[in-house]
Amino acid sequence: MDVYGIVGNPVGHSVSPPMHEAGYAERGLDATYVTFEPAEDEIEQAIDGAAALGIAGLNVTIPFKQDVFELVEPDPLAARIGAVNTVAFPEEGPPQGYNTDAAGVTRSFDHHDVAIDGTEAVVVGAGGAGRATAFALADAGADVHIANRTVERAEELAAEVNGATGGGLDSLDQMVPAADLLVNATSVGMEEDETPVPAELLHEELAVLDAVYTPRETRLLRDAAAGGATTIQGAWMLLFQGVEAFEIWTGEDAPIDAMDDALRDALE
Repeated sequence: MDVYGIVGNPVGHSVSPPMHEAGYAERGLDATYVTFEPAEDEIEQAIDGAAALGIAGLNVTIPFKQDVFELVEPDPLAARIGAVNTVAFPEEGPPQGYNTDAAGVTRSFDHHDVAIDGTEAVVVGAGGAGRATAFALADAGADVHIANRTVERAEELAAEVNGATGGGLDSLDQMVPAADLLVNATSVGMEEDETPVPAELLHEELAVLDAVYTPRETRLLRDAAAGGATTIQGAWMLLFQGVEAFEIWTGEDAPIDAMDDALRDALE
């Protein structure tokens, strides 16, 4: 049996196990998915132990994405993002690191028939999710503007992303009305009345993806829908980053419908 899992602290809330287990069952794979919760200063021992035990792959969540980056051989995209959320343990050689958060963004837009190439995209947030989103959209052909509460972080990230610009949250007033895509890559919206973007900036030519998946319909998405925009829930990002990891590990096309059903049941 192949053993996969997720490492984080805390990790008991994770909805990844039922999503991946559903994928293995649908594909008839002899595999299981478990949780690991090492102390914050024991992540190196955890990765070494996983390799020694023959674990086939791990997802990585808070607070270990940057720490694990230093312990694996990252692929080119993960190397630019500077964080890893998926690890594969080959039979020979060092653990391989990937960042499937980027695919979570692009595959969510693709699934909803929203084009990325040639668009103007606004990313709110310059943290880990913002970095993955900015690189993903730029690589897919979008012109990216990053807005962040701390202007310097937005400008620093923009300098790393091909053709991107960065500014403070006040730059949203200028950038969102002209944008085709908007991604909230912050945690703002977990409280029901919070939103990172004023409703009056949202418009019907916009496609809005919110990384926040609880609640499922954030205020940002409700405001965007009221303005006629296309809206994409954060659960799609969560699904497709998992789908990407499944395909990296197994080499098989993921059963998206089965994994989606399991994820949404777990989020209820």
